[in-house]
Amino acid sequence: MFKGHDDGTGLFRSRFHIPTSLNDPCTKAEQMQIDGGRNDKFVAWADSGGLVMGHYDGSNLPMWQIAKKYVLADNFFQGAFGGSFLNHFQLACACVPVFPDADKSPAKPTIAKVDADGVSLTVVENAPKSALEGAPKFVSDGNLTPDFHAVNTMQPPYEPSANPPVAGGDTSFADPSLPTTLPPQHDVTIGDLLTLKGIDWAWYAGAWQATLDGKNATPVPNFQFHHQPFNYFAAYAPGTPARAQHLRDGGLSGTAFIKDIDDGKLPPVTFYKPQGNLTEHSGYADVSSGDQHLADIVSHLEKSPQWGHMLVVVTYDENGGFWDHVAPPKADRWGPGNRIPAFIISPFARIGMVDHTQYDTTSILRFITARYDLPVLPGLVARDKALRNNDEAPMGDLSAALDLTR
Repeated sequence: MFKGHDDGTGLFRSRFHIPTSLNDPCTKAEQMQIDGGRNDKFVAWADSGGLVMGHYDGSNLPMWQIAKKYVLADNFFQGAFGGSFLNHFQLACACVPVFPDADKSPAKPTIAKVDADGVSLTVVENAPKSALEGAPKFVSDGNLTPDFHAVNTMQPPYEPSANPPVAGGDTSFADPSLPTTLPPQHDVTIGDLLTLKGIDWAWYAGAWQATLDGKNATPVPNFQFHHQPFNYFAAYAPGTPARAQHLRDGGLSGTAFIKDIDDGKLPPVTFYKPQGNLTEHSGYADVSSGDQHLADIVSHLEKSPQWGHMLVVVTYDENGGFWDHVAPPKADRWGPGNRIPAFIISPFARIGMVDHTQYDTTSILRFITARYDLPVLPGLVARDKALRNNDEAPMGDLSAALDLTR
């Protein structure tokens, strides 16, 4: 099925339906695709060709019915330009990880080469002239910026990590000599702030313990090491009380997480990351399985003894490279990036509403900050200032989707 879209520029863009049972390639060169807000280079800077012009028919998915029942946010953007790795950091700390002195480390080959604009990746001389001739080729589209910020996938310094321990060394630590092992991070996270206020919280990761036990496999559970942001921080290193308390096993297919839902034992602030085959992630997971898993989780939450006090936000780490006609608001160097789906689910939700408020990933942190009267993370302050400097509207804190008079 093909559809056309006139985006108001006179360009007619073909779009086509992708079955939800299929995996699709993922692409990342986001700022180049957005092209200063023109949103006209998604195919040109893709490694998956015209697939970025595809779309899914959401009406056949179970989360569609949940969106109709609660609130769908249609102006919700990923917190940062980039992929899953960087946007999970936005959720944990509204920050961008760093690799100090990367040019003097094994990570030196992963430093990207960019043009004078500081944004565009430098293409090789013999790069294809257009997407019709092949995928773009860059001198280095590595993991680190020239000033050593980690923006593409790096591995956690602690196990579970895709990088193994040093042979004969401590099995809790990934080999720091490998070029993709990120050094422990030290920024303040939302977890740190909650702990300082005496508020319990947890990050549940599907298949966490199975992976530590060496039972990860592809395609199931296909645990994604770089989707676990708190595992990059020194505050949650192996052996720390904070790690034991806050980084929890969600179980295979979320069984341990679901049990805590059903038993009414979720901490006041809870994050849940499904195992890899249930994430709907481009390239290695299908949409329908992950969508059904989300709907099942919501069903358990609705029946939980804690439901009467819940706000549930279901969203995605990034857009998977798909074209969108809505350009993100202009803010700072790091984002926000493209639009992503977001569902706001709660007994306090404005039922059946489509919320047009401008949000991004950090809006979740904004709500937590307001709810518990926490200090404001530096990344939120910087984002607010950048939006004001560009005459853009501020990011919302999700409260517009709620009726708190009930």
